Amino acid sequence: MKKLLLTLLIVLLCPKLSPAWGTFAHRTVTQLAVYALPSAIRGYYFRNMPALVNGSGSGNEARERDLAESPRHFISMDHYGSDPFGTVPKEWDKAVAKYTADTLRKYGTLPWAIIDTKNKLTTAFRDADTTAILTLSSELSHLVADAYVPLRTTENYDGQLSKQEGMLALWESKLPERHIGKYKLKNESARPLKDPLGDVWQVLQESYGFLGATFDLEADITRKYTAQTKYVFSHKYGQTRRAYSDAFADSYHDKVGGMIAFRLKLAPTLVASMWLTAWKDAGSPDLGKLLKRPVSKDEQDQLDNQLSAWKENVLVDQKGLLALEPMKATVRPDLINAARAMPTLSADVEAKPATPAAVVAPAAAPAAPATKVKTKVKPADGPAVKEKTKPAAKPAAKPKAKAKSDDGWGSPAGSGW
Repeated sequence: MKKLLLTLLIVLLCPKLSPAWGTFAHRTVTQLAVYALPSAIRGYYFRNMPALVNGSGSGNEARERDLAESPRHFISMDHYGSDPFGTVPKEWDKAVAKYTADTLRKYGTLPWAIIDTKNKLTTAFRDADTTAILTLSSELSHLVADAYVPLRTTENYDGQLSKQEGMLALWESKLPERHIGKYKLKNESARPLKDPLGDVWQVLQESYGFLGATFDLEADITRKYTAQTKYVFSHKYGQTRRAYSDAFADSYHDKVGGMIAFRLKLAPTLVASMWLTAWKDAGSPDLGKLLKRPVSKDEQDQLDNQLSAWKENVLVDQKGLLALEPMKATVRPDLINAARAMPTLSADVEAKPATPAAVVAPAAAPAAPATKVKTKVKPADGPAVKEKTKPAAKPAAKPKAKAKSDDGWGSPAGSGW
C-alpha cells in the first residue's frame, strides 16, 4: 500500500507536459521518416503511412489515459547536477541502482522509454503482429522526436521557473506550424544502429546544449516588446489564458528558427533508423507477406512522386505534407457493433419472436389518473372484503431539455488546455 501511494505521489508531482513538438511536427517527422527507409521495408510503411502519421500525433491521448505516460516523454537532466551526462548511468539497471526507479520516473525516463519501445517493436516484427508493428512504430516516432526538443531536458520545461511561461508551446508547436515552409525537409537516409541507447543519449546531450540560447534569446526579444504586444489573451469559462503573440513569435523565430529547423530535420533520420534496427534485430522478416495485397503500380508511382518532392524540398509547395491536412477521427473499437456487444438475454428467451412495442401517441391533455384497488380479506366475523383506494403513481416528469451544443470554445485536440 505504501509503495502504491508513493508511486502515485511521484506521478502527480511529475511535470504535466503537452506532447512534444505538437501534433503538427510529430506528424511531419513520421512522414519524413518513411521516406528515409530502405526499399526493403519502405513499401510496407508507405502503405500504412496515414495511420502511422496520425498515430504519432496522438501521444497526448495516451498521456490522458495513463498518468504514468508523462514521464516517458522527458528527462530533467539539470536535476542531476552540473555534469548530468557524466553522472547519470546510461543503462536503466545501473541508473536504478544509483537513484531508484521512483526517482527516475519523477524526473523522466525518455531514453529508456525509447529503447523499451524499440525492443517491443522487434518482438512485433518477429511475431508478424501487424497491429503492434504500426502502433509501436508510431509510438517510437513520437518518443524519438521528443528527444530533439531542448525543453524536454530541463525542469524549467515551460519557462515557468524563469518567468517565461509558454515557452514549450511556442518552441515546439507555434513556430514550426507558422514557418514550416521555410524549413529544409530533406533528411538523411536511415542506417542500422550499433548502439541505439548511446545514440539516444547523444541526441539528448545535444538538445541540452541548446537550452541556454533557447531561454536567452527569448529574454533578448522581450526587451523590444511590451506586455500588451508580447502576449495575447483569451477568456474561457471565467479564466484568462495567455499566449505569445504572432508578432513576438515571428521575431523569436528569426533568432531560433535555424535551431528548430535543424532539430526537425535530424529527428526523422533517427526515427527511421530505429524502425530499421528493430526490423533487422527481428531477423529482417519479409514485410510484403504482411500486406493483404502487393504494392500496386499506382502506389509505387505515388511513392516515387513523393520521394522526388521530398528530395527537392517541395513537399509543402505541392501540398504533399500530411501534417497540413486535418486529422481524421479514428473510430474507437468499443463503438463498433456496440449494441451486439452488450449482455443479451438467454438463448431460449432471445429466440422467441419479439412482441411489437406499443405505439405511443403524441402527447395530448393528460388523462385522469387511474386508481389502484387493494383487496384485503378479513376473518369471518368481520366484513368479508374491504376495499381501499390508492392514487396511482404521479405522471412521469417532463423530459429535461437537451444540453446546449458546442459554442465553438471547445479545446482543440492536443492543445493542452
